[in-house]
Amino acid sequence: MSKENYTADAPEQRRTLWIVLALNIGLAAMLAIGGALADSSGLFANALDNASDAAVYALSLVVIGRSLGWKRAAAIASGILLILFALGVLADTARRYFYGSEPIGPAMIALAVIAAIINLMCLQVLKRLDSDEVHIGAARTFSFNDFIANGGIIVAGILVLSTGERWPDLVAGLAVTAIALKGAFEIFDQARDASEAKP
Repeated sequence: MSKENYTADAPEQRRTLWIVLALNIGLAAMLAIGGALADSSGLFANALDNASDAAVYALSLVVIGRSLGWKRAAAIASGILLILFALGVLADTARRYFYGSEPIGPAMIALAVIAAIINLMCLQVLKRLDSDEVHIGAARTFSFNDFIANGGIIVAGILVLSTGERWPDLVAGLAVTAIALKGAFEIFDQARDASEAKP
């Protein structure tokens, strides 16, 4: 590894990414179990989202101190993971639409609130990193999108609870899909901009 490829804040980046990686693995497991028990498309979407986030944070750990090419590749891989995640959520939402579901509003609200708090913690930790590198930008995009998605699921849970209907949960699943796709193209843009800015 050359000196020019090693950043002074690499140890801090590693510590930060290990923290958000651990939080997202735990959160993905919690939301997957909660989503299954609550029969919720929105919670299942969040579980997949956080699982893909964990994969992205692991990729970001691998490329710390490496060349811009490695970091761009990690960012592009992150965007591709987001697209695959979005397609998975879309398929699950369609399955629930055609075969039926009975989401539990209070469980959706409670789990989404916990997830929002954890994702906000991840976002704040990542924002403390004094780095505009493309792989760190991708990590911030993921955490921000997660936080927004959590807010949508809280609203959906309230609507499920108040109306007794399942459609708000299905809409939440579609909304998380849209947020993921938007994030993927933002990451691709960041990777392209980093390439163009390379001296």
